[in-house]
Amino acid sequence: MDTKILIIGACGQIGTELTHQLRAIYGNENVIASDIRKLNHPVVNDGIFEVVNALDYNQIQHLVEKYQITDVYLMAALLSATAEKNPAFAWDLNMNSLFHVLNLAKAGWIKKIFWPSSIAVFGPTTPKNQTPQYTIMEPTTVYGISKQTGERWCEYYHQQYGVDVRSIRYPGLISWTTPPGGGTTDYAVDIYYKAISEGKYTCFLSEETELPMMYMDDAIRATIEIMQAPAEKIKIRSSYNLSAISFTPKQITEEIQKHYPNFEVTYEPDFRQKIADSWPNSVNDNEAREDWNWKHQFDLNAMTFEMLTNLEKTLV
Repeated sequence: MDTKILIIGACGQIGTELTHQLRAIYGNENVIASDIRKLNHPVVNDGIFEVVNALDYNQIQHLVEKYQITDVYLMAALLSATAEKNPAFAWDLNMNSLFHVLNLAKAGWIKKIFWPSSIAVFGPTTPKNQTPQYTIMEPTTVYGISKQTGERWCEYYHQQYGVDVRSIRYPGLISWTTPPGGGTTDYAVDIYYKAISEGKYTCFLSEETELPMMYMDDAIRATIEIMQAPAEKIKIRSSYNLSAISFTPKQITEEIQKHYPNFEVTYEPDFRQKIADSWPNSVNDNEAREDWNWKHQFDLNAMTFEMLTNLEKTLV
């Protein structure tokens, strides 16, 4: 049976690039993008697109049936900083959309699910450095609570019903193709935009706040690789730790200043500082590297070069 893919939340930061890559691999006709509204957007214009509400089970089932979908990538979610402003809706969206696709798989409608988790599942009591796969998880944000709960449900549906669900805990993701989307790690996207457009940036985290980060190309590759891996290789059905690089706002500023020597950054920590302080400085992802051969390719130097080179073409 051919792979037929439905991406829910295809117009978001990850969804946009994931859709592009999956269409390149599987063909436009086999990758159906969907989101809550139809925008003038490359994902909408370059292939099959459907409007879908991730909270409506019947709408999702209709698309699965219509296109004979085998794999669902559920990328719709309210991110950390945005979710804190609307906790009830964040819980509803992040949890019930997951239940809908898990139940569709349980009923035999779909074969495989990708669901993203996050370093937000960790909390202030989690070991900060080289956070292990199995550790204390006491998240303090709505986003983190919903992701930790989602991990437990994914594992439960796999164990009880044999649902083939796969997940990775994304660190902060950095991309030049879509603007920041309301996450606590988004300073590391915005800082590149401001370096080029304004020559200065006010950072909402303190200069020594170290967080796990990843260039988007690596994250997309990891997402596709875990879905393409043989089922027996996927030994963790909650969610895999995933790691590439860790850095502070001060370190990313110094890297940018190698290209833009006059770039200035000031620090005015806001409510997002407390969220960042509850997350790890670095993550140990040995299980992902051993089980399905994960390897990152971009360090801070290579990522900065890519970000600035590509943004200079689009912003200047």
